[in-house]
Amino acid sequence: MTAIAEHNTTGTTNLASADFVALDEEWSTHNYHPLPVVISHGEGSWVTDVEGRRYLDFLSGYSSLNFGHRHPALVAAAVEQLGRVTLTSRAFHHDQFGLFCRELAALTGTEMVLAMNSGAEAVESAIKVARKWAYRVKGVPEGMAEIIVAGSNFHGRTTTIVSFSTDETARNDFGPFTPGFKVVKYGALDEIESAISPRTAAVLLEPIQGEAGVVVPPAGYLAGIRRLCDQHNVLMIADEIQSGLGRTGELFALDHEGVRADLYTLGKALGGGILPVSAVVGSRSVLGVLKPGEHGSTFGGNPLACAVGRAVVGLLATGEFQQRSRDLGAYLHAELNKLVGHGVAEVRGRGLWAGVEIAPGGPVGRAASEALATRGVLCKETHASTLRVAPPLVITRDEIDLGVQAIAEVVRPV
Repeated sequence: MTAIAEHNTTGTTNLASADFVALDEEWSTHNYHPLPVVISHGEGSWVTDVEGRRYLDFLSGYSSLNFGHRHPALVAAAVEQLGRVTLTSRAFHHDQFGLFCRELAALTGTEMVLAMNSGAEAVESAIKVARKWAYRVKGVPEGMAEIIVAGSNFHGRTTTIVSFSTDETARNDFGPFTPGFKVVKYGALDEIESAISPRTAAVLLEPIQGEAGVVVPPAGYLAGIRRLCDQHNVLMIADEIQSGLGRTGELFALDHEGVRADLYTLGKALGGGILPVSAVVGSRSVLGVLKPGEHGSTFGGNPLACAVGRAVVGLLATGEFQQRSRDLGAYLHAELNKLVGHGVAEVRGRGLWAGVEIAPGGPVGRAASEALATRGVLCKETHASTLRVAPPLVITRDEIDLGVQAIAEVVRPV
């Protein structure tokens, strides 16, 4: 994890990292606060900056890069499709769309696919579907549908989604907010039961909360939600945008509890780290409520996205990546747990996904992330004291050792 070259790796400019950071600061909206690392190349679990320094990617694009940077099968699928056709809009059929939908439905054990682009679009789409289902199927009076959500959630940053966020940074100055949501404490099944009414359309939640710090709910919580939804004719919507597609050691995080949702929202890894691809998948009786003209997206389900998505489905269909996440995830958690009492207060998560809670008196999350970068490991904090660890599923044990050793050095009490 030291510099591998003393030359600029872009091949087109002599600008240094500081120059690129200055360009970003001057010309881009300041809606992010990235670490001062300017990446120009990536392969597998590693990225290289414009000065030629290599870094171990311990974040993998918040699960977008589950298969690592530039996985050969995904790049090949993209390149092949780039030579044919990239966009038709949904005004016409194309030869990748139906195949993508069929293969994704088969992988996920569902019946119908609604293809979109970003994760937030998938969540917005699921909300619209749930509301229409409530009116047309359940019989909720028009305009009265309610959706139960969990506190400390993260489902995106669109106006409707931040309406039910409990993160004031996401909410402040963005009202008026969209009505129709009840917020309950995550992990509290009794609060969901109390919140359900004849107007309830759905319960929407993350099976593991990512932005909150990789928080795993109590045993029986997800199965209890499924039972309540069945009892009250309410849809269960699982946001598996970060937790799904192999991240936790199963296809879905819900699978660890043997629970099935009525709708799943998917994104991030579905695009293989190449382009944005998202989808809502679920039963025909629910997704089938949408009719032509009621919902859509010019780029949703475009040929390039479908070709890459099909390649992603092909990789997951082998089960190899889910197995890697189970095996290497057990190793990652065992190694991270050795740090508890030595600068780490707690380690949470499943598979190759961990929230590392820095002990009181240690560095704040931002400072820890910056210190890790100087050691050649890229990670990112969430909130003040949690490091979110989500390496690519192609990572090796030796690479895990490098990352964990760097974390140990950063959080170790002085």
